[in-house]
Amino acid sequence: MKYISTRGQVTPIGFIDMFLMGLGEDGGLIVPETIPSVTAEQLNAWSKLTYQDLMLEVFSLFTNDEIPEPDLRKLIQDSYAGFTSPAVLPLTTLNDSLHVLELFHGPTFAFKDVALQFMGNLYAYVAQKQNKVINILGATSGDTGASAISSVRGKEGIQICILHPNGKVSRVQELQMTTVQDDNVLNLSVNGNFDDCQQIIKELFADIPFKTKYHLRAINSINFVRILAQSVYYFYAYLQLPEKVRADGVNFSIPTGNFGNIFSGYLAKKMGVPIKQLVLATNENNILERFISEGVYKPEGFRSTHSPSMDIQIASNFERYLYYFCGEDAGEVSARMEKFKAEGQLIFTPEEIARIQQDMTAYSVGNAECLNTIQTYQERYGYLLDPHSACGIAAYEGAGNKNDGAFVSLATAHPAKFDEAIRLIGIEQNFPERIQELFDKPQRQVVVDNAKAEIAAQLESFYRVTN
Repeated sequence: MKYISTRGQVTPIGFIDMFLMGLGEDGGLIVPETIPSVTAEQLNAWSKLTYQDLMLEVFSLFTNDEIPEPDLRKLIQDSYAGFTSPAVLPLTTLNDSLHVLELFHGPTFAFKDVALQFMGNLYAYVAQKQNKVINILGATSGDTGASAISSVRGKEGIQICILHPNGKVSRVQELQMTTVQDDNVLNLSVNGNFDDCQQIIKELFADIPFKTKYHLRAINSINFVRILAQSVYYFYAYLQLPEKVRADGVNFSIPTGNFGNIFSGYLAKKMGVPIKQLVLATNENNILERFISEGVYKPEGFRSTHSPSMDIQIASNFERYLYYFCGEDAGEVSARMEKFKAEGQLIFTPEEIARIQQDMTAYSVGNAECLNTIQTYQERYGYLLDPHSACGIAAYEGAGNKNDGAFVSLATAHPAKFDEAIRLIGIEQNFPERIQELFDKPQRQVVVDNAKAEIAAQLESFYRVTN
């Protein structure tokens, strides 16, 4: 297994080198040279595995034995030891056709823990084995930052800087990041939105001399290891369904802002999980819904919503999907991305729109519908959804073909992380102890302008501490 760039200018590399590279040095995203196939027989043989053992099987298809099996097994076991559910990701059945995969039982109560706890341990492993300095740089719309910081705080040989949009994440998300006092953590609160943060991250990673000098490593979903780790729970959800239910395949409704969560499902489908519908759920920042429904990929005015982790206009993982949509033609991808950079939009033909809609459907959820879905499901099932998970359920209700078999909707965060929205509909909830205690802790963050030079200066000062 070798890894290449969507833009074709990266010499094929192995698993560890891919992990360390993060963003392709040609500005593209890293993808596997070939996608391994899993047969129906293999899937059936995996049906009784624990989540950890299933992840070991899936990752072993991609790692080229660069990580010895006992080491990989231990990395996986350690990564999920802190999850509060014995199943790691429990599947809850709400009715005959709808199941909810709870992805929020990790240390920061968000689905990002599923990938980032593993990635933090893998970075520590590589740092120790190769005697490397690991300086992690990432941007967050809320959950990635908290989870990434949790995964590496206090670990020797690793420093992490996370950019988040000032005032545009939930209070709990902010506190989970900024109350961490470990000296290997720097939080930069950027006067801008998530897209501004993400753009600066991409520019810094594209600055090869800067990236090399400061040993920059990626933990955002630009890193393919994160995509791969997320793909495992599509296998797991399918295999947790009763055999007679999954016999006809499964459908997924997926809250997504950066296209990473749904691309992970697309990858699982290409590997062999019998997924019929991939329903993309988004909020009022609906660039991805318009791309799928109308064939127009164009950022429009930013809107703050009750689901801030999806308040994103430019979706990093769109380019990975574009690569496969273009028949793995790196030249075509490069041309289209240059066109997007120059013109600020991509327009797809009617024939291309039909092809896109064979891969996925989409549904945009407004603020009122989001809150109404939370209230309805609390009253109907006694099940409390966070606003992002509610977008997934609303998309299942609004765009899912319920006559096409079982649906799994992804619950991406614990509702306590977004109490501001929950309180708007008069629902009071008890916070988990690990969240409640955040409100009494002092914060540590640096507020910066949306300026690459200012942020680069902060990084130079921070990373110089141990380099």
